[in-house]
Amino acid sequence: MTDPDECDPATVDAVGKITEALETTERARGHLYSFHQLTGSADLQLGKGVAQLRAAGHDDLADEIERDLVGRNVITDRWTFQIMEEYDDTYWSAFRATEQRVREALTGGTRHVHEARMKEDRRTHGRHHHEKGHDKV
Repeated sequence: MTDPDECDPATVDAVGKITEALETTERARGHLYSFHQLTGSADLQLGKGVAQLRAAGHDDLADEIERDLVGRNVITDRWTFQIMEEYDDTYWSAFRATEQRVREALTGGTRHVHEARMKEDRRTHGRHHHEKGHDKV
């Protein structure tokens, strides 16, 4: 393990870029969860619309929509929760483990060394709300 204070700028930048890539993946994962929840909500709303069609006497159309669209897979053989689970198990968890392994090998496991150095460079020393805080580096 390396002390983050002793890391050369090129290493800090490289680790920072890998962490930034993970953060982008975290955002993508959040969008995937939004996709999951929005699609599920749409299916539940569709079910309510079908019930309203049926109550209004449009049984044939309600039957068709219920049979062909309500509860339908969003991609072959999968609902959105299955897509999320596969993304998590196949890609996201491997990405997180890789980023952590890189940090442990190169910065002693310390997160956001690049940002901590940037904060130190940009803050006004001695000024309220510009304190160093608990970050290392």
